[in-house]
Amino acid sequence: MTHRVWIRFVFLSMILSLLPGALRAQTNLAAALAKLTPAERAEVKGIVDIHAHGGPDYIPRRYDFLDYAKAAKAAGFRGAIMKSHEVPTAQTAYFVRKLVPGFAAFGTLVMNRSVGGINPRALEIQAQIQGHYLKFVYMPTQDAETPAKHEKNIPFVPVSKNGVLLPEVIEVMKLIQKYDLVFATGHVQPPDALLLVHKAQEMGLKRVSVTHPALEGTTIPQMVEEASTGAFLEITCNQIIPTNQDGTDKILPNPPAHQPQEYIDIIKGVGAEHLILSGDFGRPDYISFLPGWPMAIAALKKLGVTQAQIDIMAKKNPAHLLGLDDAPPAK
Repeated sequence: MTHRVWIRFVFLSMILSLLPGALRAQTNLAAALAKLTPAERAEVKGIVDIHAHGGPDYIPRRYDFLDYAKAAKAAGFRGAIMKSHEVPTAQTAYFVRKLVPGFAAFGTLVMNRSVGGINPRALEIQAQIQGHYLKFVYMPTQDAETPAKHEKNIPFVPVSKNGVLLPEVIEVMKLIQKYDLVFATGHVQPPDALLLVHKAQEMGLKRVSVTHPALEGTTIPQMVEEASTGAFLEITCNQIIPTNQDGTDKILPNPPAHQPQEYIDIIKGVGAEHLILSGDFGRPDYISFLPGWPMAIAALKKLGVTQAQIDIMAKKNPAHLLGLDDAPPAK
């Protein structure tokens, strides 16, 4: 067997090894689509999910972004932000748009160590990729500075020092403004998130998102302050629906620390007009985004959230954040 034939054989074997998982994901999403009731289809029609995970990624995902986009469009979703913590996804969004016409797919860049930390050059390159589908630029997530990282001497990417934002953070914010992108706070601690959103307001950034502040320990008064700067605050569906670690249904939410009532308090305290409801599905240990989204909506409605509020948080606000207001919804 020649070297070239051997390479082709290995490549084909790798492709064939991936097919069973891909086919299972397609089958599972098709089954979930078929089970959607007319009422659930009406609920999810027009959703713009600013926090969708999929493959290929550096960790296992429940489905790839192409299968996600096909199923999301078929369910009536308008579009999604395709997020990876470590891998820029502007090119992924480009190909998804070509293969799923009419679905507004956008990419992300997260300022973790995998891209050199707070890296203006990385942003400049990603913003110029063909199609210009980079939309969300996050401050550090997995590599955000936390007390636990200090205690355990784990490397992290800081955004401030002694209460002052670092110069490279300001440079990134200037580029976000230049390319009309969304500035997202990532997994930084609440004091840093407040520094970031106030600086964004001072600089005149038009599109600002506070990444799931409830999961970062942000208090409701702090959230109100963040919202006062014009930023949208994210709450994620995956934290309030009942699932086992393998994604199957169970009685207690996963994780139990985030009950639906917590989000009700946030909605009442901050106001739906300042919030974005996102999915954050895609991990194998979470349920799929279908039926995850309808389950989360049902959990919120059970405690008094109206469909009008859902529409504001899951459709109107994210469309406004992304500049989709004048674009037609997915059909």
